[in-house]
Amino acid sequence: MTGPLRPEFHEGQVLAAADLAATVSYARSAAVRHARLSHDWGIADGLALTTENRTDPATGARFAEVSVQAGLAVDGTGREIVVPAPVVLSEADFEAVNGADRPTTEPYPVFLTAVDRAQPATGPTSCAGAAGPARVEESYQILFRRLGDERLVADQQPPAVNAAPAAPPVQWLVLLGFVQWTDGHFTRAVPAARGVEPRYAGVRADTVSARSGELSLRSRPAAGEGEPALVLSGSDAPTLVYGLYKGTGAVDPLMTVESNGNLTIAGSFSGRISAGSVLATSGSATDGMLLPLPSGVTPEEVADGRVSLHVYVTPRIPASGSGLTVAAEARVDERRRVRCRLRSYDPGAGPAVTERPGAVDFLVLATVSATSGGGGG
Repeated sequence: MTGPLRPEFHEGQVLAAADLAATVSYARSAAVRHARLSHDWGIADGLALTTENRTDPATGARFAEVSVQAGLAVDGTGREIVVPAPVVLSEADFEAVNGADRPTTEPYPVFLTAVDRAQPATGPTSCAGAAGPARVEESYQILFRRLGDERLVADQQPPAVNAAPAAPPVQWLVLLGFVQWTDGHFTRAVPAARGVEPRYAGVRADTVSARSGELSLRSRPAAGEGEPALVLSGSDAPTLVYGLYKGTGAVDPLMTVESNGNLTIAGSFSGRISAGSVLATSGSATDGMLLPLPSGVTPEEVADGRVSLHVYVTPRIPASGSGLTVAAEARVDERRRVRCRLRSYDPGAGPAVTERPGAVDFLVLATVSATSGGGGG
């Protein structure tokens, strides 16, 4: 077995068609190896199934005209499949494959695959005779298959490392989505069915670096309000932030890890760990509320001594105007019920001293005995 062969030329060399084809083949082979081995195959952009409401002029029945939007996919052989413009799905092609089925509400899979189409020569012909194709269009074909055939996608195996670019009849199926068929027409398009959904292109990498000093991960191509994001910042004060995008495009932090290891969270903290460790939960509670136990700890474990509780409460003192507010009581009783009373002093009001229920921030730590069976559940 030899490695990739790169064409070399010299002055006076007589070039045959095979020599020129080799220059194209070398570049194509390098491109597909990169796509196949450095990336995960799937849809790279677009190719969504969209619908437009239509009416059958013969029956008056409403149906959906389903289209595949323009886009790009990379199949498991490393070949790019380009759909340059939206294309309407053919009901005749679907009926040829599935038209004999009994009526069903189950959606049928729609696939995309690569197809080569030879283009005839348009220039002068060869002196040796009729010219062959001068161009090959790297085109596509939309395929309909049987119910359940969406699972064939997972069974496809990529070619060997040194394999040449795949060409028909090699066929790699890229799932686009599903369509529902009712009374001779498409009636709906859905992105997933029976636990299977389209696969999207990815990257294989052990290191991802950012040139700007800030690396962001998000669940959508665009930064939409309310969408989650993970931001690693290498600024003067390095941080790792998890949060949600605001309308301005900035990330509203829900959890922040600072360079010194400090952890700041906007919500409550809970967890489950093994025997000999500590479980924790935190939050806010008002007077009379029962504090929760950390996740994984049961009241029975606390009662029989397998788990010891350590409770810390800090009264929330509201900002006052001319008066003074202090905590008259801030504790937790033996049943984990909060007892918080706030006392206010305001010489300019009557009565000058008042009391009212208050709120606390709490931290509950559960220490699990190293000799016990663990933290429950």
